Amino acid sequence: MDAIFHLVTRALDANGIDPDNIDVTTTDPLKIAMSRKYCKVGTCPETWQTMKYRPNIAGNVIYMLCFFALLSAQLWFGIRSKTWSFMGTMCAGVLGEIVGYIGRVMLNLNPFLMNNFFVNLIPLTIAPALLTAGIYMCLGRVIVAIGAESSRLKPKMYTYVFVGCDVLSLILQAIGGGMAATARDAKGSRRGVDIMIAGLVSQVITMTLFLALWADVAFRTRRAKVSGSVSRTQPMMYESLRTNRNFTLFQWSLFVATILIFVRCLYRVAELWEGFSGELANHESTFMVFEGPMIIIAVTAITLFHPGRIFGDLWGPAGKGVRSTGKLMEHADQSVQLNNTGYRPVEQRGSVV
Repeated sequence: MDAIFHLVTRALDANGIDPDNIDVTTTDPLKIAMSRKYCKVGTCPETWQTMKYRPNIAGNVIYMLCFFALLSAQLWFGIRSKTWSFMGTMCAGVLGEIVGYIGRVMLNLNPFLMNNFFVNLIPLTIAPALLTAGIYMCLGRVIVAIGAESSRLKPKMYTYVFVGCDVLSLILQAIGGGMAATARDAKGSRRGVDIMIAGLVSQVITMTLFLALWADVAFRTRRAKVSGSVSRTQPMMYESLRTNRNFTLFQWSLFVATILIFVRCLYRVAELWEGFSGELANHESTFMVFEGPMIIIAVTAITLFHPGRIFGDLWGPAGKGVRSTGKLMEHADQSVQLNNTGYRPVEQRGSVV
């Protein structure tokens, strides 16, 4: 009798759940949550799934392959043009998208595991903040090229201020995602989701301010052109860049990417606001329209008009705020002096701050 009792108890886990004989009739939320990790498709009710649907494999694999292609292109252009900081943020963001879509494929194979759900949720929520950091780096350089007098902020401040805000958004989203992933009850999970929402809202506010300042720069530049004063303030060093049609298309690509990521962030806020059991969080068609395509088109636009291709050797100087060849030569002389004293030389061609 003792041997039989020992065999029965050995089959139970620490929570008293028998992995081989799951009670699929229970309505106890705690027991369901503890039993999910042993569930497989066909063995547990569909109502126990982490989402009300199983992500479509074909659609999600297509999105994932698109991001693999974009990652390859970003690495190619980034290494060739030595736009290291831009390449780093963009590639990190695209990698986050890839991991998120791998998580969605895992959810199709096993929609009951919370780990699969969070592999899908957290990277896809965080990744766009890394992509916008790359956009912020670009606008500061654009303003140096068209004339800093058109901007209310110094060009470098666009990177410092807005990337700093992005870091805050990332921290909030990461903390919230971690809390939601490790929560033991619905209350703890909801608290984590609320922190993720706070991070997304801060990202939306940051992007709104960014778009407002960008619009102000465009308006002031247009007004200066009409008055004829713009030619007196624009640095000659970037004249060939300004007259290049691709430079204009590059600015439009940044604008399109920013708007698409902004729309996607609004969708994510609305989705998480209702919680994991809300209608938006369990509506695949809406997700497949407002998540994947928004980011794919945004990254594609920035890849087609990659800043390394557009700026060439001017990417590094523009990032340092250099506005004349005289200042560039002075900067080069300082680099030589530093090198003679044993310090690491400052890269001039294609370098990034």
